[in-house]
Amino acid sequence: MPTSTPASDAAPVALIVHAHPEPRSFNTAQMTTAARVLREAGYRVDVLDLYADGWAPVLAREEFAPVDGPFKPQAEQMRAVAEGTLDATVRDHLDRLLAADLLVLSFPLWWFSLPAVLKGWIDRVFVMGGVFGGEHGLFGDGALAGKRAVLLITTGGSGEAFRPGGAFGPLDDFLFHIHRGMLEFVGFQVLDPVVTHAPARMTDQERTAVLDAVGESVTRIAAQLPSPVR
Repeated sequence: MPTSTPASDAAPVALIVHAHPEPRSFNTAQMTTAARVLREAGYRVDVLDLYADGWAPVLAREEFAPVDGPFKPQAEQMRAVAEGTLDATVRDHLDRLLAADLLVLSFPLWWFSLPAVLKGWIDRVFVMGGVFGGEHGLFGDGALAGKRAVLLITTGGSGEAFRPGGAFGPLDDFLFHIHRGMLEFVGFQVLDPVVTHAPARMTDQERTAVLDAVGESVTRIAAQLPSPVR
C-alpha cells in the first residue's frame, strides 16, 4: 500500500516504513498520526506498509543472478548494483529510501527488537554498494549522511519497566543495535525515538491524549534541521 502526498518538488520527503499486521492497531494509528503531522508541516510523505504490501523479508539467492560457488549476499548486492540487476521491488524501495530526507521506522517492539518483516526490509534494501560499501563508506561516509532517521515505537511493557533498574532495563540498550548498527552505520543522523509504552493498557481517552502527544513530538521533528555533513 505505498502512498505519497503531492507537494512541491522542493518540499522535504519523509519515508515511513510501517511494520504492524493490524490496520486497526494503536501502532498503526500512531503511524497515521505521524504521517498526517508531517504532511501538515509541508513534507511529501511516502508510506511503505510492509504487511499490507506483502513484503518478502528473506534475502535469498533467487533474487540475484546465478553464481558459481558459495552465495555471498553482500557481494551479490554489490554486483547487482554495479550491473543494474537489482530486484525491481528492492530497487524501487532503495530509490525511495535515497530520496527521503527523513526515515521513520514504525513498529511494535517485539522480543526487544524489530519485527522480522522490518528486519528483512533492512536486509534487502540497505544494499551493499547502494547505501554503504563500494563508492560509499560507513557512518559519516555512508550514502545516507546528511539525512535523519527516527524510530516510532509501541511497547507491551510499561515505561517503568524500561527504565534503569526496571524489569527490562533501559530502552536505549535494546535500541542501540538499530540506532548504531543499522541507521548510523549507513550515515543517518538518529533522532530520539518516539515511544508509546503499553497502549493496550490505556483507556480510549488516554490513547487519544497519547496520539496528541505523538503529534507534538513529530511536529518538533519536522521543524528540526539536519546537522551539517562532516
